[in-house]
Amino acid sequence: MFSSRSAGSAAAVVGSLGVVFGDIGTSPLYALHTAFSMDHNAVPVTPENVYGTISLVLWTLTLIVTVKYVLLVTRADNEGQGGILALVALLRRRITGRRSLLVVTALGMVGAALFYGDSLITPAISVLSAAEGMTVLSPGLAPLVVPVSAAILALLFAVQPFGTGGVGRAFGPIMLGWFLTLAALGVPHVLAHPRILASLSPHWAVELLTRHPLAAFVLLGAVVLTVTGAEALYADLGHFGARAVRLAWLTVAMPGLALVYLGQGAAVIAAPEAVANPFFHLAPPALRAPLLILAVVATVIASQAVISGAFSVTRQAIRLGLLPRLAVRHTSRREEGQIYLPAVNWTLFAGVMALVLLFASSTRLAEAYGLAVTGTFVLESAIFLVFAGVVWGWGRWRIAAYVCAVGLLELLLFAANSAKLLVGGWLPLVIGGVVLVLMLTWRQGFERVAAERRRIEGPLAPFVCALPADPVTRVPGTAVFPHRSADTTPLAMMQCVRSLRMLHERVVIVRFADANVPHVPADERIRVEACAAGMGGEAVEAVEAGAGGVPAGGVVKVTVSVGFTDAPDVPHNLALAADRLAALGIDLSEAHYFLSVLALHPRGAHRLRNWRKTLFLAMEKNQADRTEAFRLPPDRTIVLGSEMLI
Repeated sequence: MFSSRSAGSAAAVVGSLGVVFGDIGTSPLYALHTAFSMDHNAVPVTPENVYGTISLVLWTLTLIVTVKYVLLVTRADNEGQGGILALVALLRRRITGRRSLLVVTALGMVGAALFYGDSLITPAISVLSAAEGMTVLSPGLAPLVVPVSAAILALLFAVQPFGTGGVGRAFGPIMLGWFLTLAALGVPHVLAHPRILASLSPHWAVELLTRHPLAAFVLLGAVVLTVTGAEALYADLGHFGARAVRLAWLTVAMPGLALVYLGQGAAVIAAPEAVANPFFHLAPPALRAPLLILAVVATVIASQAVISGAFSVTRQAIRLGLLPRLAVRHTSRREEGQIYLPAVNWTLFAGVMALVLLFASSTRLAEAYGLAVTGTFVLESAIFLVFAGVVWGWGRWRIAAYVCAVGLLELLLFAANSAKLLVGGWLPLVIGGVVLVLMLTWRQGFERVAAERRRIEGPLAPFVCALPADPVTRVPGTAVFPHRSADTTPLAMMQCVRSLRMLHERVVIVRFADANVPHVPADERIRVEACAAGMGGEAVEAVEAGAGGVPAGGVVKVTVSVGFTDAPDVPHNLALAADRLAALGIDLSEAHYFLSVLALHPRGAHRLRNWRKTLFLAMEKNQADRTEAFRLPPDRTIVLGSEMLI
């Protein structure tokens, strides 16, 4: 992507259009199509009601996207990174109360869980809505909508292992062309019916809500589709920087969206039959085929952005201890953020294909869409207000102003979408519920296993102190033991001494410490300590490695501070401290790596009431290979450990 130095450049602004605004930029394909459909709109399609509908759309965009996200929430970045989990990680450094910390973490978990529901629905509804443009060209093409959509999505997910580096460079220019096309489509219809500009006044939205309160309330369930992707705007903040995101929105994306929605409103007033598909009716018949092709490309880009976001959110969740370890493959040698998670990719693919086959229509799928988005809006606002109060020192009046201007609108949108619960709104709740159960099960189970594991491992200090007198064979060379705890003994190291009666002359215990920040600079990441065994088995004294000399027992502790976007690459991080380790007589060139494994087994037979234990064991068993996760050389990696009943 782009560095922070180029965040305000034209390249960063154009690039952010493709990655950050792909989702919200394709909303015109289906938002007003759904709003004006008979399933959603009990309000008669009269000029006054169209003005009110467009006014609702424009002011929803203004308050939620411009005011909330672009002007406020993007300022609450975690060292340049955004997203609900990044915000939670930031607050975890500022909040001291255990109860408050648990509440904030829980809200983040629920918000992240709902994001996965959005990640499933967005590709399906976007590609379906673009493919439905074929029916405008010829109604006889309707049977091809689902097969074409399925083929496009299959190709999209199939290319994920190759990464988005090369394709990503084309996203920005294509989406710039898309937003310019949106404006070009809307302008002629606005000029033909200039009275549609009256929709810029919020009084038309208020007037519609007061004249048709129940019908307008239902209509809000479709209006929210115009801001889908706003939550991804914050999650993708780290790619280009807040300044570039703000410039892209205020100068390109927002004007293009405003003009196309105004144009669709004018087209519906001029030709009521345009309600069948307001977007494609904006174009002259001769240009609808090229527009269809461009729309398909734009929806693929929008889907790519959401899929990449799911990869990023999953890695953040893994690093925060909310999900088990999954295989993470880096698809670029230069960009840390370009990653691929096979398990997430193919799970999303299966879910998206199921939605396409089950719903087979963007209008039907729209019934399920809004609840996940509005739920994420409300949760993110709640966490943001905690942040604003704790970090920025916002007083009650500022918080009250935010609640009145943004919070009430989001609650109203959430309530309107809750009315769709039985006709499709249950879908994102089910998806989010499943993910939340997985997170809670993993977090609670892991904490219990970690406590028992610490008991089995025992303290490191007495173990190291006993090494000089222990009759074990010291093998020439270096052994590296990746280990989670700072003060317990690695299981593999215990097995070497107690079962194999051998240990390398030089031992490096590597621990990754979560820093609750996105990224830790290389020069601040490594702490090297030589463990000096004392007399009589007293506590181990840690001394900085710069003093030189070989530590007693030959044991060195290396603490690697990592952010939640940093890779836990053991050889790479140790290489950062190669000079300090060499001063202690440690040569990493031919080091052997010992992984500690604690095999878990259930106590007795599985029972239905123990389903969460069974689920945890299944998640633990199917974790990614730690040799791959730590990027260890397979030919020099040895796995040792023990067993535990739970």
